[in-house]
Amino acid sequence: MYVGKAKNLKNRVNSYFAKYVTLGTKTQALVSKVKKIETIVLNSEIEAFLLENHYIKKHKPKYNIKLTDDKAYPLIRVTVKDTYPKVLIGRKDNDKNSVYFGPFPNAAAALRLTLRSIRRIFPYQSVPNHVTRICLYYHLGLCPCPPIFDSIEFRKEYKKTIKHIIDFLNGDTKKVVRDLTKERIAASKSEEFEKANILQKKINAIQLITGPFYNNAFDPDINPNFTEDLRRKETNDLKEILNKNDVFVRNLERIECFDISNISGTNATGSMVVFINGERQGAEYRKFKIRRENSPNDFAMIAEVLKRRLNHPEWTTPNLIIVDGGKGQVSTAVKVIKEMGKKIPIIGLAKREEIIITSDFKEIALSKESEALKLVMRIRDEAHRFAIAYHKKLRSKNFIR
Repeated sequence: MYVGKAKNLKNRVNSYFAKYVTLGTKTQALVSKVKKIETIVLNSEIEAFLLENHYIKKHKPKYNIKLTDDKAYPLIRVTVKDTYPKVLIGRKDNDKNSVYFGPFPNAAAALRLTLRSIRRIFPYQSVPNHVTRICLYYHLGLCPCPPIFDSIEFRKEYKKTIKHIIDFLNGDTKKVVRDLTKERIAASKSEEFEKANILQKKINAIQLITGPFYNNAFDPDINPNFTEDLRRKETNDLKEILNKNDVFVRNLERIECFDISNISGTNATGSMVVFINGERQGAEYRKFKIRRENSPNDFAMIAEVLKRRLNHPEWTTPNLIIVDGGKGQVSTAVKVIKEMGKKIPIIGLAKREEIIITSDFKEIALSKESEALKLVMRIRDEAHRFAIAYHKKLRSKNFIR
């Protein structure tokens, strides 16, 4: 019914049955049907991540995330039939000449981290069409540049590398180590000591990244609920708090948050991030290059960004707008909304105090443990991160000029 991983299996499993824990609707349905629990202990988070996704793909458990919404989740694609196979990240498994691993519905970051770890041990080509010269990744020790160093012996060694990668992604790290050990012994007998040394380094690296992870700190934040239930609780708590404070919202299905990033007005940028049912929707993010003259006026900048956003009727209207800032930013946002003839609830989040500011400037101070505050802070922080990333990009371009 469900496949999951945890650093502390005892605490994780116990959390589903503890009397003091309030389970969400979906989690209650799962727990009520549990007949048997099986565990597999692995040596590292990377191995657990790979095995978890292997089992989800194989068994398609009812209570894991369903891939029924036409959203294309990332896959690892290995073009095994090519002369020099590539290891790529794809979205569709429509190439019969490739081997696929995944999909990885909730782990795009972990997926890339795993591939980076593998690539340090087994350098591979990561683009469909390699340039006809030595690339930057070659100098970093991450790409062997197969088309440049083409030879029968090179092809043979590269195919071995790809085989090791496939075994690794299948979760069979012990087989990879065994094969590398055999190669190292053969190289030593042939007095190819440099090659044997490289092979031993690869064995050491695999043992390092797949070795046990020890963490003495107790993790008090184990929560048995599914993400869906957790996000529903956050949005429901925020809705209840806002309505109690005269910010009337029917639902919080779509929340948009806006932030400004600049240094003394230069290279000023604005960001819009979108959260649907408490989860970020990166495909709907928007960034704005501020058009006004370079002067440090955050209020005028937030007004410009909001006006430009509201001039797009084809974008879904949000149920709530959050602006990063205090009463000044909220006042500006309220004025823009009225000028544009819209009726959208607005709140702000003051930076240091983490106090919610309503459109009539009422201050809502919530506990740091409040689910509603955690949601608003997470959305605000994401808007801040997105704005800074674009600001740094523009600043770098101008610096080069």
